[in-house]
Amino acid sequence: MATDLYDLTVPVFIRGLRNLSAILEKGAAHAEEKGIDPLTLTQARLIGDMAPLTGQVQYASDSAKGAVTRIGGLDPVAMPDTEQSFADLQGRIGKTIAFLESVPRERIDGREDAEVILKGPRGEFRFTGRSHALGFALPNFYFHVSTAYALLRQAGVPLSKIDYLGGI
Repeated sequence: MATDLYDLTVPVFIRGLRNLSAILEKGAAHAEEKGIDPLTLTQARLIGDMAPLTGQVQYASDSAKGAVTRIGGLDPVAMPDTEQSFADLQGRIGKTIAFLESVPRERIDGREDAEVILKGPRGEFRFTGRSHALGFALPNFYFHVSTAYALLRQAGVPLSKIDYLGGI
């Protein structure tokens, strides 16, 4: 039996975002407990040319909502990238999850072979719904969630693999 494209995207993105939310909660609690300015954590970077924690969360959000809108032929959902605090980031995650939960299954299922065009600064990339989800959107999403985890872990936040996986 084939797995529907909806099942490979929407619930996966929601679970990853909920796990990211829990990771951010631990980051905020760590900052409070250790007397660290929370902006030190939300602006942390692995290296100078990579986005800070705020950007990683924004990109994870954008990856999830962008994939669903492109595959489903939906209007883009704009969210300005103005988040600075842990509370702001939680708000962004909450809005993204609410959007994902509002997408009807029938907007995604059956779109495995639909053309998806991604336009960016390096040109235009063409995918099918399936190849966009599996070969681009999901890996991109997990890259940013993993990087957010790594930034907080590097800063001393007591996180484990189970936090990343969501307690399985």
